[in-house]
Amino acid sequence: MRTRLLPLLIVLMAGVLLALGFPLAVSLAAAEQQQVVVDRLDDTARFAAQAQFVTEGVPGRDERHTTLEEELTRYNDVYGIHAGVFHRSGAAMARAPWYWEVPEAGVGRQAFAEALLGRRSHDPPQVWPWQQDGRIVVASPVVRDGDVVAVVVTDSPTGQLRSRILRGWLIIGAGESAAMLVAVGAAFRLTGWVLRPVRILDAATHDIATGRMNSRVAAAGGPPELRRLARSFNEMADNVELVLEQQRAFVADASHQLRNPLAALLLRIELLALELPEGNEEIASVRTEGKRLARVLDDLLDLALAEHVSADIRLTDIGELAAERVAAWRPLAKEKGVRLNGRGPAVTAWADPIALSSALDAVIDNALKFTPEGEEVTVTASADGTTSTVVVADGGPGLTEEELARIGDRFWRSGRHQNVKGSGLGLSITRALLSAGGGSIAYAHNEPRGLRVTVTLPRHPPTA
Repeated sequence: MRTRLLPLLIVLMAGVLLALGFPLAVSLAAAEQQQVVVDRLDDTARFAAQAQFVTEGVPGRDERHTTLEEELTRYNDVYGIHAGVFHRSGAAMARAPWYWEVPEAGVGRQAFAEALLGRRSHDPPQVWPWQQDGRIVVASPVVRDGDVVAVVVTDSPTGQLRSRILRGWLIIGAGESAAMLVAVGAAFRLTGWVLRPVRILDAATHDIATGRMNSRVAAAGGPPELRRLARSFNEMADNVELVLEQQRAFVADASHQLRNPLAALLLRIELLALELPEGNEEIASVRTEGKRLARVLDDLLDLALAEHVSADIRLTDIGELAAERVAAWRPLAKEKGVRLNGRGPAVTAWADPIALSSALDAVIDNALKFTPEGEEVTVTASADGTTSTVVVADGGPGLTEEELARIGDRFWRSGRHQNVKGSGLGLSITRALLSAGGGSIAYAHNEPRGLRVTVTLPRHPPTA
């Protein structure tokens, strides 16, 4: 979520900074040019005041004319600006440098035409730093007795102006970059502040989903809405834990309370069987159903205990433990004519040894039940990356895809195996035992036939 929210905030803040930076850069360029234009207008006004009293005639014979030419020449030498006073016809009255003429077209001609109408030229087009040939042309009319008799024109280079604009833009760019860094830092802090309760809530949800029902969220930070969500989540988790605890207590109490009446009932059945002829089918059927009910009650009590007792997780050599369970079940396998083999190196994982032993007993027992005589059951321990596994593969009839999706459900048994001894709770108990220690169990087809059960355990210690 952070990878989606953070770019959105950064793009938004970058857009705001650019929206502020571009107008500021344009305004800076316009202000710098306006300052230059104002200076040129003052210069042209001064030259126009001098040219106003120049007598029209042969150049060089009028002292005022000579003074004007000297002023224009010094102005050009000092500032490098072309300046000249031109008659209405475009002929030069005085100019510097001597070869400069009024432009025949473009901005210079337009400024000259505006001055002939008795007004100063408008602001010239904006000059940008990348315009190497950009120049600023300013013109002012020379008025005598209410008539425009000549025009003062200045044509200024823009190198210094463009340098000042560029320096100003660099300062703006540096400020924008600094503001962007501050904005990115603020975005990181903001997203962290907003998403931290979400991450805590996600971790607590994962803990509860994996069986750690006492996990809760500390509603201490983040926006008010997320704090309210954390409090609501804690209330929901408390209610769910209470309901589950009541359910487990009910199952355990019911299983325990039913054992005594059932034991008394089985005893009465045995006493009744003594009074009936030997081999009576009805009494044998009742005895079988009673024993089956007793096994179901025992399994229900085991399931309730497996879901209630906390796991004692420690670093365990699961390869050695698997070999012990294989050795313990091998006599039964020989009795059934099934080959039970265990292989694999020494493999460690974090697990509850007692719970893992019970889980492996249930899986191996299940494999021996359905493996016909002459076939093989293999138990293999291995490690891969962050997990260790114990795989139990049998050579039985296996399960269909629909049956694989349901295996492990409470009281579920395949319709093809109803005549096999069992209650349908063994694998459910196994899953509860493994989940308490952070493990899992999975089922798949075995090749060429049979069922492949994989018990997966973490190789890293659980987080506190």
